[in-house]
Amino acid sequence: MERTFQGEIYLTRYLDSQGTLVQPLPDNPQLAEQLQSCYRNMILARALDTKAIALQRTGQMGTYASMLGAEAIDVTIGLCMQLDDVLVPYYRNHASQHIRGAAMEDLLLYWGGDERGNANPAMNQDFPNCVPIATQALHACGVASAMKIRGEKRCALTVCGDGGTSKGDFMEALNIAGAWQLPVVFVVNNNQWAISVPRAIQCGAPTLAQKAFSAGIRGEQVDGNDAIAMHEVLSRALDRAREGKGPTLIEALSYRLSDHTTADDATRYRDNEELKTAWEREPIKRLQTFLHQQGWWDEAQEKAWHSEVARMVQGAVERYLNTTAQPVEAMFDHLYEEMPASVQEQRDWAQVKAMKGGSHHES
Repeated sequence: MERTFQGEIYLTRYLDSQGTLVQPLPDNPQLAEQLQSCYRNMILARALDTKAIALQRTGQMGTYASMLGAEAIDVTIGLCMQLDDVLVPYYRNHASQHIRGAAMEDLLLYWGGDERGNANPAMNQDFPNCVPIATQALHACGVASAMKIRGEKRCALTVCGDGGTSKGDFMEALNIAGAWQLPVVFVVNNNQWAISVPRAIQCGAPTLAQKAFSAGIRGEQVDGNDAIAMHEVLSRALDRAREGKGPTLIEALSYRLSDHTTADDATRYRDNEELKTAWEREPIKRLQTFLHQQGWWDEAQEKAWHSEVARMVQGAVERYLNTTAQPVEAMFDHLYEEMPASVQEQRDWAQVKAMKGGSHHES
């Protein structure tokens, strides 16, 4: 019998759950500054996340998808990407979107039901939020195809959850990325839960990263709660893509510390002891411990930054709440280059009803 293929998946980790080094640090003279930036942005991301949930619970914002527990993944994505790269996000990439230019009030505006928050010019060529599962993976391949055809040294990066890897869209995206050797990076936030479906019954393979083998591309795992490992693995994958060395699938191991969205109640399907154990591995405390041990962060900096974050988030909330709402008929705009007569009729009807103060549910 002749062996035709053999593959291995490697896991990268620098910090254990207690913030202790398990291998020598990468050779990077800017590491201290990079990790301080990571930590500041992770604190900001969690504060904004907490405030967004509070706004939803008090009826001041719509359904919201928390990123609690994924801060190290999302922040390092935002910090590692170059400005001319293209982010093709899913619905938990609030931190990377903010780092790449989206104002916090715009993030709140989107989750408040106003699409102006999803199309700010500051987002440059980054794509808007994608709520349908895994369709963004194919969009990223389209973007990467254009970059390759033009000979540009930049790349696309897209993110999905572990559940998204079970969708045909995801597998099709991997296949075309491998067949055409596209400059694209796939990041899977394996937070162990696809809504109420646990990772254990989501896929029979021991890792999600090995799905890369079927497409002939590089696949690897990384501790998604370890900001150092995330920064190292992402930087390497992005550099490979920009240099024409092909795509990478990164499975970032994390845990969803929140409900799936504010419309979910995870206590119905998730054991509390499992959640308690997961909190012991969360990313912010881990990085904080390491920074203090290295002398790269102290209590004074901690206190000052938390105070600044509170001011920044509150300012964003006030700007969001003070944003003048769009007229109801705006929901019909920007759907077509030339509005069909049937849609124009609906728009006119909605405008008249709004002016009269009538219910939009009347027939």
